[in-house]
Amino acid sequence: MLASSRPPAFRLLHLSDPHFGAERPEVVEALLRLAAAQSPDLCVVSGDLTQRARPAQFRRAAAFFERLRSVTDDAPQLLVPGNHDVPLINLWARWRSPYQLYCDSFAAPPEGRFESDDVVVFGVNTSTPRRRVDGEVTVTQREAIAAALTALDDARLKVVVVHQPVAVPAHSQRQRLLHGGREAALAWGRAGADLVLGGHIHLPYALPLQASLEGLPRPLWLVHAGTAVSDRLRMGAPNSVNELLFETATRRLRLRRWDFSETRSAFLRRSDRFLALAGAYPGEWTNRLTSAPQTS
Repeated sequence: MLASSRPPAFRLLHLSDPHFGAERPEVVEALLRLAAAQSPDLCVVSGDLTQRARPAQFRRAAAFFERLRSVTDDAPQLLVPGNHDVPLINLWARWRSPYQLYCDSFAAPPEGRFESDDVVVFGVNTSTPRRRVDGEVTVTQREAIAAALTALDDARLKVVVVHQPVAVPAHSQRQRLLHGGREAALAWGRAGADLVLGGHIHLPYALPLQASLEGLPRPLWLVHAGTAVSDRLRMGAPNSVNELLFETATRRLRLRRWDFSETRSAFLRRSDRFLALAGAYPGEWTNRLTSAPQTS
């Protein structure tokens, strides 16, 4: 069989907007079962880990990520905060120490970096106390990530993680765009990024940015996840997470979307597609797309 001859792939589990404090217990357990079955090499979370940045909610989030680490054989985790992870009611904390609870809860800074032989991932904190909902990429952040990407001259998958979207699938959602996101995506794409991961609007989608960003010399994909485990469902989209499989030898990138099934109380594979990357080995698998619901 063709599938059995595929080279090994680096497996990344992408989840977003779990909103602990508004989580659905049955979905939490289903996600842990999925993670255990898929055994990712890295777990990435693109913001809004809590519902309202309260201590109890951070404790619940931290407990979940400890469980996630346990069922994935201590797979590394890269997290970035979202706008809900900045205190809202406690104005003193919002302005004096907006990320203190976040850093204490996860023993990690708001921006991190993961690096392996296959993948390099940069976390960018796009939340800010100055904006209640909207996010922002500063010029300093944009240039720092671009410089770091430029220094990577190998064939590894290069990923940037933000919270708010740099592009949206519908014009009606343009008010949710990340301030400075378009300029940042263009700079990062020119510097060699392959992928931008995000969340915030609780809708799963994948968009090729090369078509909309003039002057982008190579493919750059935007991949968003829905809300992983919360009851904050929008526009009919279910709880969902993404699984990305990257083959270093061929530079083929496979995107699988997993949706929570209310009837099965489990995450089921909803779509399975390949995203064309710069330098990918040509062949029938490069652009193959399967969007019919799957059951395994």
